[in-house]
Amino acid sequence: MADVLGVRERAVWRWLAAAEQDEAAAAAPGERAVYHGRFTVTDEVRALLALWKVNVAAVHRELAARAVRGEGEPPLSIPTLHRAIRRDLSPGERAGLAGGERAARKHDVFLARPRGWRNQVWETDHMQAPVLIDVDGTARRPWITWFTDCATNAITGVAVTPGAPSRESVLAALRSAVLREEPYGPFGGLPEKVRVDRGKDFLSRTVTAAFDLLDVTVEDLPAYTPHLKGTVEGLNRAVESMFLTALPGYARQPRPGKRALAVRMTRRCSASRTSPPACRPGHNTEHRPALASGVGPGFAPPGAWSTCVIGLVIGSGRWVRLRRFRRVGGRWSVGIALSRRRPGR
Repeated sequence: MADVLGVRERAVWRWLAAAEQDEAAAAAPGERAVYHGRFTVTDEVRALLALWKVNVAAVHRELAARAVRGEGEPPLSIPTLHRAIRRDLSPGERAGLAGGERAARKHDVFLARPRGWRNQVWETDHMQAPVLIDVDGTARRPWITWFTDCATNAITGVAVTPGAPSRESVLAALRSAVLREEPYGPFGGLPEKVRVDRGKDFLSRTVTAAFDLLDVTVEDLPAYTPHLKGTVEGLNRAVESMFLTALPGYARQPRPGKRALAVRMTRRCSASRTSPPACRPGHNTEHRPALASGVGPGFAPPGAWSTCVIGLVIGSGRWVRLRRFRRVGGRWSVGIALSRRRPGR
């Protein structure tokens, strides 16, 4: 029985002895007995924790001072107060009392969206990579703009720029996401919806005109709600630990002494890059995220993409031809054509 329950044999004998003395202990063996005289966190203690930002020593001093003034009973020891706080308050409540509502949100539980099909919903975002590169003799951290498919976790389009992201990087990433021939495919196509985070680049007139021509719905999410586009936010966090940390110019790795930037910066970056970087093939072929594994037995994005039988029809049997974007005067011109002939035929 001890092996089945995962405990030691003497623990089982202790539970049996407690059940013989108290019938209530037989209903929940192994649970700690509740003592009515045990100290618990009251509303007064909770208010003091919020006032002193969960500083237990300060709360203990305040309770002792009130006891001296005759406003309450003398407090117990600080270790007892610590145990009561850990027992009666959840991690989210402690974080909220210390850092406010925004700190408490990090411990909230959010429901997962129902799983859809490929090209139903995409998410897009900018990310500044923590890697130093040499751009005309200047050390810079490049920006990555990418689109990811929520159903299969596949990166459909990406653009890397040495400077701050702009409409150009969004349009370049969109072009690599829509095209499916080499070197961009097989992931891509036309999504039904794209989620953005109120960024001015994504909501500019040029980018919204491109989405309108492609008949794509843009969902502008509220501010400070990264959990509403968790697929691309998870990609932003995962790419650093899975790929960027192995690059020679990784900027967040602690090293003793000063670094010679000119020696360690071995990578160069062009003004705009739309070809797939090294992280995109590895993520799209080898990585097996939990969301995509729900499709089958440990499917990577290619398996999740191929098992879905819908999501590649573009319009009403129409095929998209995306030309390169040109700058006409002070505005960007989007060259998009829809035809009933398949490209290459």
